[in-house]
Amino acid sequence: MLGRTLRCESALLGLFVLCAATGWAAPTTPSGPRLVVRLSEGPILLARPWLFHRGDDPTWADPQLPDANWELISATRPWGLQGHFQYTGYAWYRLHVEFQQQGFESPNVALLIPHVDDAYELYWNGSLVGEDGKFPPHPMWPLHSEPPQVFRLGSVHSGVLALRVWKAPFASEDSGLRGGFAAPPAAGTPYAIVLEKQLREYYWLRSHQLLFGLNTLYGIVGFVTLLAWILHREQWQLFWMAGFAITRVLEMVIYSLQLPLPLTVANALWQPFSAFHSVALWFLLLWLLQLRQHAPLVRLTRVCAWIALTTNTADGLLCLFISRPAWTHLIQISDGVLTALYGVTLMLPLVLVAIAVGRGQDLNKTRWVVAICAFAAGMVEVIRNAAPQGSRFTGWTFGEALAAPLWIWNGNSVSVEMITSTLLLLTSAFAVSRSFEENRRRQLLLNKEFENARELQQVLVPEEPPEVPGYRISCVYRPALEVGGDFVQVIPLGNTEASTLIILGDVSGKGLRAAMAVSFIVGTVHALVKRISSPGMLLGELNERLRGRFEDGFTTGVALRLEPDGRCTIAGAGHPSPFVQDREVELRNGFPLGLFTGTVYPEVGFVLESGETCTLYSDGVTEARNKNGELFGEERLSKLFAGGATAPQIAEAAIEFGQDDDVTVVSLTRLNVETT
Repeated sequence: MLGRTLRCESALLGLFVLCAATGWAAPTTPSGPRLVVRLSEGPILLARPWLFHRGDDPTWADPQLPDANWELISATRPWGLQGHFQYTGYAWYRLHVEFQQQGFESPNVALLIPHVDDAYELYWNGSLVGEDGKFPPHPMWPLHSEPPQVFRLGSVHSGVLALRVWKAPFASEDSGLRGGFAAPPAAGTPYAIVLEKQLREYYWLRSHQLLFGLNTLYGIVGFVTLLAWILHREQWQLFWMAGFAITRVLEMVIYSLQLPLPLTVANALWQPFSAFHSVALWFLLLWLLQLRQHAPLVRLTRVCAWIALTTNTADGLLCLFISRPAWTHLIQISDGVLTALYGVTLMLPLVLVAIAVGRGQDLNKTRWVVAICAFAAGMVEVIRNAAPQGSRFTGWTFGEALAAPLWIWNGNSVSVEMITSTLLLLTSAFAVSRSFEENRRRQLLLNKEFENARELQQVLVPEEPPEVPGYRISCVYRPALEVGGDFVQVIPLGNTEASTLIILGDVSGKGLRAAMAVSFIVGTVHALVKRISSPGMLLGELNERLRGRFEDGFTTGVALRLEPDGRCTIAGAGHPSPFVQDREVELRNGFPLGLFTGTVYPEVGFVLESGETCTLYSDGVTEARNKNGELFGEERLSKLFAGGATAPQIAEAAIEFGQDDDVTVVSLTRLNVETT
């Protein structure tokens, strides 16, 4: 009996020693569940639930950390969808993993990690492997479109993967559903991970073919219209079309080409261009819907443009400081206010289209199609921009529905937003080309009108005035524009004294309107001189004919009757006094023509001796202005007369000084008796 007892005690003691020895030899069992990854030719998704804990503690990277009380969440979705709605700040993921590969005790392992919101550090068994972005106090985090990142673990067997994540404070459009993983990482051999990364980049490129093609079309339209505007600066619809199209390309460059830009920097860069994209569309619609003559609407558009550019630029700059703890709440409030102001301005295309419809604008079919497409695209843009604002409080998701694919074509998603923006581009480009062609035809007609006006001007201000016996007449006329408002007429009166009437005048204003007024005045003068030879009476009658005919307009002038023996009779209507040699003829000027009825124009007589010159001129000479704003003035003109300057010399001196108005100079030189 005793022997049996001793044998039992010996067996128990041996079993205890064996268990103790086994316990000392075996590694410590990790706190969390272990994932066994058997490496093969392809990558393995680490889609098994990871351990998760909110907060931050550097010791949480330690593989020996007891983490049995950590919760399990999926790596296939953000933590905002897994019970941590609206959480920002630090959080940790942990995964106990064992890598196995046939023929290798410690296989060579690499990881492929898709985008993580927002910045993170990757640890293996407590050692930092790599990072993406920067943590506070100087945080930086990448765009959501960044490509997957590759990290090499080296030759490893078993241990703990730990991911330290920092989620930035919310902007106004944040839904509160993001944070951490959006898709699970993949593990594999370095070769398998490189192939997987290339395969994903291929599928990404293929899925963006439609987007890149559309934006290439935007770019072509934008640069072609920009070049056309450079050649035709007066066609501002070309400029706004170029701005509308090119900014769309800039958006693609900033957000869709996977550039290594921090999200805050990308937002700060894009926000002003985003506003200009909208502003360009507004002014383009003013042109295409023929609303540019509606002054209150143009003012409203300009005000909205300044609001949009200011608020969006300020909002972009705020993005650079949103991560500073002391300013976070203030910046979030400011962000919401600025975004709301900008969102209101986005309603303007709808207002423009509604006004065009309400006014019954006589538009062609092309412009009405543009209006319809602009209305549809405007509604989509308003909803897309407004719906995400404050969505973490409202829970609205219909904004995302507009960007969601209606169908997939060759791996590319086709959404409502893409359809409306494409139609708006095509119809706008076609309408702008039609508008440009219409304006070109109008310009050709206008040029023809100006050509006719120039021919008329040759009659109104002849380069070679008719010969007057006993006198040499020189006439110089330089309009400020293609055609002007000055006129000169030398008219033989056909009376027994062989008198000649010379009238020089200046119609207020410039261009074609002034030239039309001149043609009426000259025709009236030729009709009046058939029965009136007195300069004062002629101006008085001409004043009555012009009274009230030209709204807000008037005419200055001098009428001079010249006799063969040198006697001169002159009357003035608000016009500069002529000079005889370097002596100014003192006129008793009356009011300019066309202002008041019953105006009397007194006459003054003087004698032009042999060899003397009388010079008449328009105020374009004395009012010539240089770059410093200084006038040519009467003092310079007097010096020219004292020096015996001719009519061409006086005109050229004024023009070289700085022409600001039509310049006309007429000189009358009485010839010596021997000469005649």
